Amino acid sequence: MFLRPLFSTALRQAARPVARQAIFNRPTPFLTAFQQRLLSDHTKQAIEKAVGSAPVVLFMKGTPETPQCGFSRASIQILGLQGVDPNKFAAFNVLEDEELRSGIKEFSDWPTIPQLYINKEFVGGCDILVSMHQDGSLAKMLEEKGVLAPLEGSDSKE
Repeated sequence: MFLRPLFSTALRQAARPVARQAIFNRPTPFLTAFQQRLLSDHTKQAIEKAVGSAPVVLFMKGTPETPQCGFSRASIQILGLQGVDPNKFAAFNVLEDEELRSGIKEFSDWPTIPQLYINKEFVGGCDILVSMHQDGSLAKMLEEKGVLAPLEGSDSKE
């Protein structure tokens, strides 16, 4: 009658050190975390060229016409609502190139896609865009950077 609880307790205690030991004896990875994060020069140059290709650059899943995720769709809708000039906008589909998809995350040190750049400066992802859109700071930034489409009927030419 008392043997079963005593035996199960002894068994649990005997198993615990083995489980802990297995955790601490994991083989170390071939590359350190720092080495894994290094971008190749080719990828970094390609991303820098893409970021500089237009005043407003969005790295997204899909295309502006056919976004492949809800966050990319929301980002495109926000930029459209804000009135970003299509002639000053470029979008890059990260689903077409795995190196771009992983590289842009390392380039910006931001873990998610989509990612927005304005005048080569990283702004943020969809969550940041939504927040800035709601508090009005995105509209102010886009106006200050001169990337909004001219209003219909206005005579100002930039």
